[in-house]
Parts: sequence; C-alpha cells; structure tokens
Amino acid sequence: MTDANGMNGGAGLRIAIVGASGGIGSALAMLARGKGHRVAVLSRNAARVQEVASQCEAASIVLESGDFSGIERGIGAAAEAMGGIDAAVCCAGTFLLKPAHLTSEAELRGILDSQVVSAFATVRAAARLMMDGGNGGGITLVSSAAARIGLVNHEAISVAKGAIDGLVLSAAATYSRYRVRVNAVAPGLVATPMTARITGNAAALEASQAMHPLGRIGAPDDIAQAILFSISTEASWMTGQIIAVDGGLSAVKVPAAAKKA
Repeated sequence: MTDANGMNGGAGLRIAIVGASGGIGSALAMLARGKGHRVAVLSRNAARVQEVASQCEAASIVLESGDFSGIERGIGAAAEAMGGIDAAVCCAGTFLLKPAHLTSEAELRGILDSQVVSAFATVRAAARLMMDGGNGGGITLVSSAAARIGLVNHEAISVAKGAIDGLVLSAAATYSRYRVRVNAVAPGLVATPMTARITGNAAALEASQAMHPLGRIGAPDDIAQAILFSISTEASWMTGQIIAVDGGLSAVKVPAAAKKA
C-alpha cells in the first residue's frame, strides 16, 4: 500500500543502495534498517556487501559498479527481493587526487565509470520501476563540494560530480510527472576507508579540518542522515536539489582571525 506521496505508507521504505559496501553506503543501510525501512545492498565488493547485509538483515546483490546493465539487473533484483522499490541511492565511487596533467586516460575513465555511469544507470533503472509501478519514489545520488568550488587536484572528481549535478537537475524535471523525485547530497571530506590516505595522515587531516568552517571533517552518519531524509516522505515536496552537507566548505569563508577568536 502506498501513501499520497507515492511511498510505501506505514511499512517503511523499500530502499536499494548501490555502493553499499563503502563508508557512506553501509552507514545508510544501518541507519535505514534501524528506522524500520527495508534495504537491499548492492556492491561489487562481494565479501563486504554480504557483511553489511548480515549486519542489517538486508538482501545482498553483487555487481560491478560501472557495469551499466549489471546495475539495472541488480536494482531489478532488489525490487523483486523487497516486493517493490520506493527509493534508490547511488553511493558508488572512487577517490583520486591528482592534477589534470598527471591524470591518465585510464584513471579518468575509471572515475567516470564508477561515479557517472553508476549514477546514470541507477537513475535509469530506478525511474523505470517507479514509473511502471505508478507510485513514484525518491532517487538520491552523491555529489561533492568539489563540484561547487575549486579544490586543488580535484579535476577528475569535479568532472564526475559536476556531471552528477546536471543529471539530477534534468532527471528531476523529466520524472516529476511520475512523482519520482531526484536529488543529491554533496559532502565535503568524509572519514571513510576510501579517504584513509588523507584522514590517516595527521598533517593532511589537520589541513582538511581547517578547510571546513565547522572545524572537522564529516562522519558517514552525517551524510547518511541527509540521504535518508531526502528519500523520505518528509521530503516529498523536494526535487532537483543538490544538498550541501560539508561543514560549510562550499558556502562559508571564515577569516583566520575569526577562527582564533
């Protein structure tokens, strides 16, 4: 049974999470299950996704994140396992800090496959199911503060995340008539296994903390909370939004003197 906003009213959401083996994806799966939602976790990391699934009693589906048709099959399998789908989230991605002149074509294509192709395939597969069901739903992607401001050595990431922002805006317009909402959450630096090279270095961590006006980097739960809100019934009148959850990085500049005061 669905409510007036096209959600699985009264029974919690049925959520497919692509990239659920990572820090943000796994945090989202645990948070969603803790709030009574049904979850299917999808990832190319078979061992890790099965571990996450066992922790939160979720269906687990192994796929290749950059595999266009594989993601479509995976989201279809998730919908079958849960008896439908109300929300889909794509957290898949890789991390590369290099200037453009040192970035190889293979590295750039790897970033685009893991992030842009995965995001596009998620929107394509989830929107089809939500349209066919006639009940609408919510799709949320993961962008980055790097798509909004210039950050050193973030060229490849900025290209990918900028593409995701454009995808959100166009898809939100296309699927609004079907009550399918499309949004993105844009973090700053978050402490996950993927960013351990930075967060595990004391000097790099201190510099990163100083870049964020709130004086710390993000935790996976900071982002998971925002994602879960964006696909919830509480956000049923929100679409086409890129929600910054970045400690003020992309919008606030605090003078050094004010930081010391």
